[in-house]
Amino acid sequence: MTTYILKRLLLIIPTLFLILLINFAIVQVAPGGPVEQAIQQAENMQGMGIQGGAETASVDSNYQGARGLSPEMVEEIKRQYGFDKPAHERFWLMLKGYLTFDFGTSFFKDKPVTQLLYEKLPVTISLGLWSTLLIYLVSIPLGIKKAKQHGMVFDKSTSLLLAVGYAIPTFAFGVLLLVFFAGGSYWQWFPLQGLVSENFAQLGFFAKVKDYFWHMALPLLTMVLGGFAGLTYLTKYSFMEELNRQYVLAARAKGLSENRVLYGHVFRNAMLIVIAGLPEALIGIFFVGNLFIEIIFNLDGIGLLGFEAITQRDYPVIFGTLFLFTLLGLVLRLISDVMYQVIDPRIDFETRGAK
Repeated sequence: MTTYILKRLLLIIPTLFLILLINFAIVQVAPGGPVEQAIQQAENMQGMGIQGGAETASVDSNYQGARGLSPEMVEEIKRQYGFDKPAHERFWLMLKGYLTFDFGTSFFKDKPVTQLLYEKLPVTISLGLWSTLLIYLVSIPLGIKKAKQHGMVFDKSTSLLLAVGYAIPTFAFGVLLLVFFAGGSYWQWFPLQGLVSENFAQLGFFAKVKDYFWHMALPLLTMVLGGFAGLTYLTKYSFMEELNRQYVLAARAKGLSENRVLYGHVFRNAMLIVIAGLPEALIGIFFVGNLFIEIIFNLDGIGLLGFEAITQRDYPVIFGTLFLFTLLGLVLRLISDVMYQVIDPRIDFETRGAK
C-alpha cells in the first residue's frame, strides 16, 4: 500500500501542472482581461467614456478603449499586471511561486492570494464539513431502511420526497427558505446573511455557539435538502445488491438476526461504494454547492471569492483557488482509496496494478 500511495502522490504533480497549463492557456485568449478593464477605468476617469457592450481587443493588440491613453501609460498598465512579459515567462514565474505556495497578489483586492484564501476558508469549511456530515447522517440510515423495506409503504412514500429533492436545484431551496423564514414575505426567524452577528465578539461561549448555528441553519438545511437524495439512492441500491448475495442467505440460514446480518456482514461491503463517492460528494459540495449558497446567503467564502475573481478576471485568485481545490480533490481521492483497503483488507491496489 505504501508504494501505491507514493505513486499517487507523485502523480499529483503532473496532474496539477496540466490543469494549470490548460486553464492558463484558456484565459490568455479570453477577452476582457485585467489590462483591458484597467484601461477602461482610466478612460472613464479622463471623461472620455466607453460605449457599453463594446468588445475589447487582446493584450498584444491595439486596445479599442486605449485610444485616449498614451502608449507609455498603456505599457505601464501592462507592467503593473505583469503582462509586459511573454505568456510562457509568466507561466514559469507562476509555477515557481506555487512551489512555495506563493499564489501572487490579487489584481483588484490588493492582498496576497494566500491571505484571501485564509480569510475565506472558515466559511467554506464550515459549510462543506457540516453539510457533508448532515447529508451522510440523513442519507445512510434512510437508504438502509429503504433497502430493508423495498417495495413497502415506507419505501414508496419516501421515494416521492427523494424525487423532489433530486429534481429541485439547491439554489431554489435556498431562495424558498429565505422568502419564508428570513424576512421575505412571511416570517423572520433566521438572519438574512452572514456567518455570525455583528456583536459576536461580545457574546459568551454558549451564546456564540447559538449565534453561529442560528446563522448556519438555513444554509445547511438548503444544502442537505439539495444533496441527500442522490446519496440515499446510492446507499439503498448498494445494500439491496449485497442483501441478495449468497453469503447473506447463508447467514440467515444459520439463524442470525436480521440486524446481525445487516450490520455484521452486509454493512462493511455495502459501504464501500458509499465511501468511494465521498470525494466526489465533497468536491461537488465545495465547488458547486458552496458557490450558490455563499451567493444566496451572502457568505464570504472561497466559492464567492472564486466567482468574483472570474467576473473580474483576477487571474492570481482564479489560479490560486483552482490549485487549492484541485489539490484537495486529488488528496481526497487518495484518502478514499486508503479507506477502501482499511474497510476491506482483501482489496490490494498494488497487486492489481492500480494507477
